[in-house]
Amino acid sequence: MLKILKYSFFDLMRSRWSYVYFLFYLLLGVVLLFLNNDLSKAVITLMNVIIILVPLIGTIFGVMYYYNSREFTELLLAQPVKRSSIFLGQYLGVSFSLAMSLVIGLGIPFIFYGIFNSSAIWDFSLLLITGAFLTFIFTALAFVIALANENKIKGFGYAILLWLFMAVIYDGLFLMSLMYFENYPLDKFSLIATMLNPVDLSRVLILLKLDISALLGYTGAVFQKFFGTNFGLIISLAMLILWVLIPTGIIYRMAKTKDF
Repeated sequence: MLKILKYSFFDLMRSRWSYVYFLFYLLLGVVLLFLNNDLSKAVITLMNVIIILVPLIGTIFGVMYYYNSREFTELLLAQPVKRSSIFLGQYLGVSFSLAMSLVIGLGIPFIFYGIFNSSAIWDFSLLLITGAFLTFIFTALAFVIALANENKIKGFGYAILLWLFMAVIYDGLFLMSLMYFENYPLDKFSLIATMLNPVDLSRVLILLKLDISALLGYTGAVFQKFFGTNFGLIISLAMLILWVLIPTGIIYRMAKTKDF
């Protein structure tokens, strides 16, 4: 699996889209630091971009890499190599390459700006960790969709629909349910609904660390009230890890029974 991971990693790193992804975050960091003298404000702005963009890129790259490497995958399946090792190696290679582009692209301008001498270093570190988690989560979900659909058009369609649901539609349904059932106690429902969406969960994690959970309105207030800042961070991180492990386990099971 390590050899396949290494090949997938370097194969994607040689792609021009990886350089575009890296340069985008590099320029984004430079522009934000040029416009904002306050590192905390820059982190908040980056959060709004990363929460939406990282899942989209991870989903598209995951599906695109799977379908484009299909012939190479069939060649590997003819060799004495475990099926699970092939697909898990490809998934981890794509995820690590995207996460590295994100971390290095944003890290370089902030390091030159003096992030290590600022109190915002922990907030920025948490932002990068959350972005890496979202990359691994949505890349895994993309591989699950691609493994379940032989048709490229269907695969891309379901992948985009998944991102749209998690990033936009889910929040709309959540807010509508809060308004419709406003006369009922919704504390537990709000907590569970937040944990069932890694995008919302990442937003809560960052806002709790920044101590500006009021921006999340009712959801942030409930999360802060029940868990507190430190315990809330632990629960959020545990749920993000679970969000990575579950799709990875599904990839493992589907890879063992996938018929080409």
